[in-house]
Amino acid sequence: MENILIEPWELDELTLELFVPEYIEKIASEVLVHYDFSVQSMQVMATKPARGGAIWKVETSAGPKSLKLLHRRPTRSLFSLGAQEYLVEIQKARVPAIVKTKDGSNYVEANGKLWFVAEWIEPLAPASKDLEGAKHLCRAIGEFHRLSKGYEPPKHAEMATRLHKWPRNFEKIITKIDWLRNIAYAYPEMPASSHLLQAVDVFEQQAIQSLERLNQSSYLDLVAKGNAYWGLVHQDYGWSNGQMGSDGMWIIDLDGVAFDLPIRDLRKLISNKMIDNSQWDTTWVREMIKAYHEVNPISAEVYDILMLELSLPNEFYKNLKGVIFEPELFLNEEAVQLIQTIINLDQTKWPVLEEIKDDWIGVEAL
Repeated sequence: MENILIEPWELDELTLELFVPEYIEKIASEVLVHYDFSVQSMQVMATKPARGGAIWKVETSAGPKSLKLLHRRPTRSLFSLGAQEYLVEIQKARVPAIVKTKDGSNYVEANGKLWFVAEWIEPLAPASKDLEGAKHLCRAIGEFHRLSKGYEPPKHAEMATRLHKWPRNFEKIITKIDWLRNIAYAYPEMPASSHLLQAVDVFEQQAIQSLERLNQSSYLDLVAKGNAYWGLVHQDYGWSNGQMGSDGMWIIDLDGVAFDLPIRDLRKLISNKMIDNSQWDTTWVREMIKAYHEVNPISAEVYDILMLELSLPNEFYKNLKGVIFEPELFLNEEAVQLIQTIINLDQTKWPVLEEIKDDWIGVEAL
């Protein structure tokens, strides 16, 4: 197996959802030989076939563990493994501890990827879907952000930072919304094209105004404080990766962590919950922000960045960017309803943002 590089794999209608190719299962068994425990059973718990990643629950002589095949570049994975070690061993955060190999390493490198074993935390359960559950998640990610400050990546790790990329990200959204317009013109016969054309102007203007606000904000002064000052964002945080344990909220699946302004995680959490609720709600948004602020205080300058990030057409961009890659697949009757749902949701957002925009006036800077 030494010369086989791990590649993404395809699923079809005959393939089980948690399918992992046999050659990867064999590599997984070989990886576990590097640990000082015996394996009693292995069960695939999650896969990322399009990227070549997987997670197993492993019953061992030393208790339950997780084995994770990291799909990212090894140098990028070194960054996240270093972060997980820092959070557990230095900051005592509620994230799973890495189990060392027989030779004291955090990982095993095999077939072009990094693999690692961590403690399997039991019992864990998702937070409730109500406002109290949302507030628990906000406090947990706020604590995570606060404890991640000061992290210094391992010497040979790739530097994963999004701190200086906000303008570029805003510009990318503007550019791709224009692409959506051009695609709708190119496929006039598709059911959703006319509806998309009616929507793009509004959402494009929102993105342009958000970028203008970013350029006039304290963003450059904030990012000048540096990576270690701000700490890490999770980048994929929500009800699946924030779980309630017997001693509080645990945060799992840290392989995508990166340096950034922390409120990006909070923005995503708020936006996704408003989508779930089918409308924006002032009480929910205000209480989620306050819950976060309790454990990781937000300055007026950071609150301003949060407000302009919320003003981006995130929901429109997230749900319709797939049109760019497969227009004939996406511009169907279902997309007509999706576009109308996003428009309806967006109309409920702006009164909420207007109502809360001045909540942080007078709050002292960090």
